[in-house]
Amino acid sequence: MPILDDRILEFFSHSPDQTRRLGIHLGGYLEPGDVICLEGNLGSGKTTLVQGIAQGWGALDPVSSPTFMIVNEYRRADKLRLFHLDAYRLRNAMDADSLDFDRMLKQGPIVIEWAEKVRGVLPDCYLWITLKYTGMEHRAMMLTPYCNRHKGIVEKLRRKLYGVF
Repeated sequence: MPILDDRILEFFSHSPDQTRRLGIHLGGYLEPGDVICLEGNLGSGKTTLVQGIAQGWGALDPVSSPTFMIVNEYRRADKLRLFHLDAYRLRNAMDADSLDFDRMLKQGPIVIEWAEKVRGVLPDCYLWITLKYTGMEHRAMMLTPYCNRHKGIVEKLRRKLYGVF
């Protein structure tokens, strides 16, 4: 991937609150059918980001890591759902395929932690977010859209965060 690709948004968080705030902004743009893929080591801030995404999306339920449940569903007042998938315990992409992505995509957005494990069953359109631990409370995030819909979301985030057009 080339350095300084204008599709990519790099964001440096200096605290868990700042990571959550980025998620809040992102969550406000999500619609049914959106897929957000999170890649990062343990402690890189994936679940913290999802907490913000759920808040910005309007979830009524508290967010917790779905490591043992595989998928958590968070409700919204209009009956839509936000699906939070943790692929860490899945053996391969075929395990994820049995989770019925098509049904989930009709009911709301999907956020996938450890998405690199299920890349083979992802739809053509998704937003890939790589998170890296860079210090005690510091994280580097790279948001890469893989379709025009998510390219538009990244542009909205860029304008919201940096005022750049």
